[in-house]
Amino acid sequence: MLSKKNWKPTKFADVVFNINKSVKSPLSIGINKAIGLENIIPHNLKIQSYVDIEKEGTNFSKLFKKGQYLFGSRRVYLRQMALADFDGVCTANIMVFDLKDSNKMIPGYLQMIIQSDLFIDYATSTSVGSLFPNAKWNSLANFSFPLPPLEEQKQIAGLFQSIETAMEEVEGQEGNLKGLWKRLVDEFVSDKPTFGKLLKDKKLKTVSYCDVAEKLMRKIDPLTYDIERIVAGENLESEDFKIRTWQKIGEGYLGPAFHVLFKSGDILYGSRRTYLRKVSLADFEGVCSNTTYVIRANEKIVLQDLLKHIMLSERFTQYSIGVSKGSTNPYINWKDLDNFIFQIPDIETQKEIVKVLDSILLIVEQLKQQKETLKNLKGKLLGEILG
Repeated sequence: MLSKKNWKPTKFADVVFNINKSVKSPLSIGINKAIGLENIIPHNLKIQSYVDIEKEGTNFSKLFKKGQYLFGSRRVYLRQMALADFDGVCTANIMVFDLKDSNKMIPGYLQMIIQSDLFIDYATSTSVGSLFPNAKWNSLANFSFPLPPLEEQKQIAGLFQSIETAMEEVEGQEGNLKGLWKRLVDEFVSDKPTFGKLLKDKKLKTVSYCDVAEKLMRKIDPLTYDIERIVAGENLESEDFKIRTWQKIGEGYLGPAFHVLFKSGDILYGSRRTYLRKVSLADFEGVCSNTTYVIRANEKIVLQDLLKHIMLSERFTQYSIGVSKGSTNPYINWKDLDNFIFQIPDIETQKEIVKVLDSILLIVEQLKQQKETLKNLKGKLLGEILG
């Protein structure tokens, strides 16, 4: 329970500096790291990558110091923000925040503020421009929020940090399991397939993709067939079999291009920019465009549930990239997949392999849900504090 009796309404600029210092030659003052917006992952305060200035050079000149907060001012709804763990320079499209007085507000409370929906919504609504809207400091400076006494800030920030730590741990577990799944798939779809002890002394059959997979072209009028869901390319996520978003007929209907019927259990494959690794297994009925291939395996030879894993292997991806056509938006023709050759064991062994791979991804899915629960808890906490 929070008692806000002693909390003071505070403007952002009362407690936060917007640092705007530049340097012509970062290397001359010992700075060798540069950050662009592409180096900041949305919803992740840790900087995952940077530009090595000595090796790659940079045009960026805005200085930041370790412990300061980097806030992507272009399209702020993407939530590109980070806590700097080194000194560096960044692009002008990143604001650099620092506390004016740590005896008035602690860093952990500032971290909460800039991650809150209220701050992001305010920054978005006051941004300037239509194509690439930019947040401006003179608007952010007027953002108002309640500021508790220092001790209460510490307690609240401690609770907030415990949620953040739990989310990081879940992300770590998720990453480790995805890495294990990927290694097992890649070892199986290799020139010399292995899968633990399951393939030992097994006779493998060499097949080509066209022998085991069929592209389904069931053209329909979704309005006539009472189909509700449309799946476009952007609804397929990289390395994620589950279709998590879709559009509805009648709500921004995308038009006659979306007329290929898919059913539950069909594989959907994004044929454009195959390096994005968009392979999904439908768990509902809908329509897609003909640039999304609807695929069914010949299950007398290879299981549908195994084929989906094979199609996300590194070897399959590199093959598809190699035979794609076009430069700016490369695409793959169905016929171009015919000559992809791989080896498979008997059906019973395939079932065992699928059981292992799917069980790993089931745990990954549970971790995703756990992370979403923690994210909602964090949002609820922020809403209680700032509401």
